[in-house]
Amino acid sequence: MILSSSATNIFIKAWKVFSLETLNLFNYFINEVTFNVDPWYINYFWWLILLSLFIWGLEILFPWRRKQSILRKDFFLDLFYLFFNFYLFKIIVFYGFSVLAEKTFNQLIGGKEHLIIFDTSTLNPILQLIIFFVILDFIQYITHRILHYFSFLWEFHKVHHSVEEMGFAAHFRYHWMENVFYTPMKYISMMLIGNFSPDQAFIVYYISIAIGHLNHANIQLSYGPLKYIFNNPKMHIWHHTKKLPEKFNKGVNFGISLSLWDYIFKTNYIPSTGRDNELGFNNLESFPKSFLNQFIHGFKKTKEDT
Repeated sequence: MILSSSATNIFIKAWKVFSLETLNLFNYFINEVTFNVDPWYINYFWWLILLSLFIWGLEILFPWRRKQSILRKDFFLDLFYLFFNFYLFKIIVFYGFSVLAEKTFNQLIGGKEHLIIFDTSTLNPILQLIIFFVILDFIQYITHRILHYFSFLWEFHKVHHSVEEMGFAAHFRYHWMENVFYTPMKYISMMLIGNFSPDQAFIVYYISIAIGHLNHANIQLSYGPLKYIFNNPKMHIWHHTKKLPEKFNKGVNFGISLSLWDYIFKTNYIPSTGRDNELGFNNLESFPKSFLNQFIHGFKKTKEDT
């Protein structure tokens, strides 16, 4: 009974913290929309819109698949995912988790700084950014592979792979449970290497968004020799390709921003341009098409792909 009461109290306190911080974040979101953020350059909302419009403009002016419509299949579904996932839900989950974790560490060990194994605060700011970017991307590469290798996680990740025509906004189509899975992994990596400023997190966040937009865009890019370092549309199209050799039955090209992990760990595969590849997975025709049905997908038993 004592344990039950303690657990209830912990839950109530955690819920109060999460609710309060979520409300604070919502108020911040309203301030962003109405241009009441200081300094102006950390306005997530309008940066996201401007970046999206810019890369969509490149798709319209320089399309790789010329027969693909400007308003491609499921374009508006992906725009909805853009705001639900990459802005509202992702930031709420990450922010709420961060605040809750910080309060927990303060109570248990007097602060998360006691867990830092590598303090970057004394390094050159540019070097700090590079370390932050590389480590965070490596964590995401590992997490992405895990999403493909475990069948119950793959069911959630299928939402992202249900894209049938690639475009910048396809970057945002993924199941909300991926945020729940990715967030602790990212937070732990940031906590262990420690002492990054909010401005640095902002810069890395938007560099990653820009690369992710381009990876999914209907644009012909490979970056020349830099393709061995940065992910690109010609590489990422093969990650979404429906038919792959048997030895790659769990997928290929798992890199998020950086392609170098795929080359290091031999998960790279780019046999041709891939421009006209059929995308998706087996039995895609029976996969949920609406946001609400995709929202709940993965929580019930499904048949294995054939």
